[in-house]
Amino acid sequence: MQYHFNDIEAKWQKYWEENQTFKASNQSDKPKYYVLDMFPYPSGAGLHVGHPLGYIASDIYARYKRHKGFNVLHPQGYDSFGLPAEQYAIQTGQHPADTTRVNIEGGVDKAGNKIEGYRKQLDKIGFSFDWSREVRTSNPEYYKWTQWIFIQLFESYYCKKDNKAKHIDELIAIFSKEGNGGVNVECDDNIIPFTAEEWNAFSTEKQQELLLQYRLTYLAETEVNWCAALGTVLANDEIVNGVSERGGHPVTRKKMTQWSMRISAYAERLLQGLDTIDWTESLKESQRNWIGKSVGASVTFKVNNHDETIAVFTTRPDTIFGVSFMTLAPEHDLVQTITTPEQKEAVDAYIQATAKRSERERMADVKTISGVFTGAYAEHPFSKEPIPIWIGDYVLAGYGTGAVMAVPCGDQRDYDFAKHFNIAIPNIFEGVDISEGAHAEKEQTVIANSDFLNGMNYKKATKRAIFELEKLGQGEGKTNYRLRDAVFSRQRYWGEPFPVYYKNGMPQMIAKEHLPIRLPEVEKYLPTETGEPPLGRADVWAWCTESHTVVSNDKINQTTVFPLELNTMPGWAGSSWYFFRYMEDTMRDSVFASEEALNYWENVDLYIGGSEHATGHLLYSRFWVKFLKDRGFVAVDEPFKKLINQGMILGTSAFVYKLSMSHGADNSERVLKFIEDNKNNFFVSEAFTKAFPVDEKIDTLTNDELSKEIAGFKNAIPDFLKGKFPEYHDVIATLKYGFQKLHVDVILVNASDELDVEAFKNHPIYSDYQKANFILEDGVYKVGREVEKMSKSKYNVVNPDQISEQYGADSLRLYEMFLGPLEQSKPWNTAGITGVHNFLKKLWKLYVGENGLLVTDSEPTKDNLKTLHKTIKKVEEDIENFSFNTSVSTFMIAVNELSQQKCNSKAVLEPLLVLLSPYAPHITEELYSMMGNDGSIATVAFPKFEAKHLVESSKNYPISFNGKMRFTLELPMDMSKEDIEKAVMAHEKTIAQLDGRTPKKVIVVPGKIVNIVG
Repeated sequence: MQYHFNDIEAKWQKYWEENQTFKASNQSDKPKYYVLDMFPYPSGAGLHVGHPLGYIASDIYARYKRHKGFNVLHPQGYDSFGLPAEQYAIQTGQHPADTTRVNIEGGVDKAGNKIEGYRKQLDKIGFSFDWSREVRTSNPEYYKWTQWIFIQLFESYYCKKDNKAKHIDELIAIFSKEGNGGVNVECDDNIIPFTAEEWNAFSTEKQQELLLQYRLTYLAETEVNWCAALGTVLANDEIVNGVSERGGHPVTRKKMTQWSMRISAYAERLLQGLDTIDWTESLKESQRNWIGKSVGASVTFKVNNHDETIAVFTTRPDTIFGVSFMTLAPEHDLVQTITTPEQKEAVDAYIQATAKRSERERMADVKTISGVFTGAYAEHPFSKEPIPIWIGDYVLAGYGTGAVMAVPCGDQRDYDFAKHFNIAIPNIFEGVDISEGAHAEKEQTVIANSDFLNGMNYKKATKRAIFELEKLGQGEGKTNYRLRDAVFSRQRYWGEPFPVYYKNGMPQMIAKEHLPIRLPEVEKYLPTETGEPPLGRADVWAWCTESHTVVSNDKINQTTVFPLELNTMPGWAGSSWYFFRYMEDTMRDSVFASEEALNYWENVDLYIGGSEHATGHLLYSRFWVKFLKDRGFVAVDEPFKKLINQGMILGTSAFVYKLSMSHGADNSERVLKFIEDNKNNFFVSEAFTKAFPVDEKIDTLTNDELSKEIAGFKNAIPDFLKGKFPEYHDVIATLKYGFQKLHVDVILVNASDELDVEAFKNHPIYSDYQKANFILEDGVYKVGREVEKMSKSKYNVVNPDQISEQYGADSLRLYEMFLGPLEQSKPWNTAGITGVHNFLKKLWKLYVGENGLLVTDSEPTKDNLKTLHKTIKKVEEDIENFSFNTSVSTFMIAVNELSQQKCNSKAVLEPLLVLLSPYAPHITEELYSMMGNDGSIATVAFPKFEAKHLVESSKNYPISFNGKMRFTLELPMDMSKEDIEKAVMAHEKTIAQLDGRTPKKVIVVPGKIVNIVG
């Protein structure tokens, strides 16, 4: 009987689906275990072999936990709102809901593209997902509860005294009785005090306006990252190297009225919570750095000739006498107010230039020194000396107060700035030379030239400086955080609609019973001509407070019908709580998750996903969970107990090298025509490029600068062209040559790196090169190779469906684990999968012969049991340590040993299948069934390791004569020294060796050696 893996895998995937094998129960006597993957965004490109890496690891662990007797929840769903689907909708005119559905379920989209579908692709790999709990964030039934959570945030404030969120009604009650003078809460800066009498006398609109300064989600004018090409605001983590992560478009800073989340209120709790969870230290450090806790002082500087003041935060109040200038962020509110007429033009130009750089780019650029003097001065709080006020893009408006007091003698960036602009650098450190650079050391430093701080160390000077500032009313001790409130608005279509309408300009929440507020139909998914978000194109997008329905815009009367919010929520909204939704199985219409489900599953025991979400999704979800805990909606403080970042499977890209030509001194029409006619006509193998720079520029090297070998390649190009175009002999001699490096689809390249030239020419992607000539090397065209991120744009994607079809899903699963440690990135090489595929064929032959099953009820041998139990021990240790790659090696060793032992004992071979089942579930199900078992192997108890089978009962002693080993003799391990000697001396080989001689002595070391001397 042959191993027909395609039939076997289809059979068991159908069985699992029909029997709901992996459906979890919310009532069980078993201990619970919740395994979760960061859910995928469904795109038309589908899965490549890099995507399942984390899913295979989590699936192995989920299956292992079922074998160990746990009630396992292992769900899956789709993060189906977001910018990629919207961009595709803009390009093709299809509704994002349609493309998203086809991308998930498969089929043909309205553009005629045949799409396999994520669900089918995932099922083919044999994952043990509980699909009955599927989540799609773009389904109204799901985002109804995202809208509900938004409302809860709006109806909450953060009480510093109790260190938790509370309902806004409690704050309103305080205001009506006491005013706001005594409240200790998180709120906006520059809050205006009011009494209870004033509060009660305010209009409803005024009260609502004031409450926005306290709510956990609020409307405010905010500096945002605006991407004009995408027509939306981007979060900091959606920007890479100063451009949008999606599409690489320019990003500028501008002010917009946006919804924001007061995540900053949770900064300290987010820091402290990291100590309670099992995450990698590098991931925790990423969050600590993003939160950015600093302890120091707030200092207020008065601005000369103005009524304004500038507040700064500093971690070094002890250096206050070293301040020689101040720097404001170019976007700081005071810049336009304090800038003098003489400096206005330079300041405005600098502000405009800065707006084109993202915050990340500005933070990362430590080499460029730039800034402009405003012409204004501040007053030093102690010396009363004038301090020049500059603007510089290294100061960010959203970090701290958007202003810094510059102490160039103690900070290198300030030092470089002062040197560059010839600003004074006073030295306030005793016995320290600052002629070559700033002095950042603080622990062993004594303060000097600082009036009342002279002679003090860092700690004493800090305390005294804060004390004196507080006496003046110009400062106080303060803890600051880099973490800023999260902008929660996006100017796009494909996202959760806000459950918000506007009455007299003030936001009003729509009651829970009227949710969800569904996305309206729009003719285009672009911003309107007047700059409104895409929802501004909707004709039916107004809220009627009588019918509690969305109605036509022409019914807006500002009495009973009001305009709805035009922005939508960001991509991280739905992903910040989806793990709770999976817990609920029956009451999804009435609750986001029932109390019973939440109390049973609590939080995620194991979460696997990419490290790129460290400061986005993971931070936001932790924030939402802490908030939901505060308000009593959930019982846990952290969403994910243990988190593992899987590495990346990299693609091995292939490159062809297109010959590019440039004229030298001769740019005649004949020369230019030859270049134009042949710009796409010639490709060379990688070897030829050694003679030239490999980029889009032209080579300038001469033969004299090259080795003879490389010069030979160099001369081969013009020689080839002269043979091809003899009439252009003179032109070819004057040209300069270079090469453009182009990705080529890896499906056109064989295992020997040889390009199928004819297939390349006929491929629709490369239609420009149908007439191309390939300058061959030894009769073939060799591509260049490079390991890169696997990506459709790099044409190095390997489809898991094709791998499963050719080798089987079990081979794919084993190979992805075998490539290396889970956390590391590793390159894919399809040729390597044959090794694990051959292993599975060998496994099959261990159980099945030509005439059927080989397994019997025979008693296992000692060696059989030894192999089994050392495998149990190693595999269990590996799974618990997530060392899946070494498990695969262990399985290979076990099958080799059992094959050599000719093992056919069911007592050994059946437990071996259970061990292998998490890794290769299909073949193990089939073999388990063939052995006469009913049901699925998925819940069979994991074999128990018994150490006794690894204890050696005998020793194969080397028997030596005068130190030279002559033969071996197996003897029991518990045999006494005297009995060992007797047995050895009585052996026929010993008698033959001695040939009648009497030895001088016999050395016996029990368990090791026997040496006969003389």
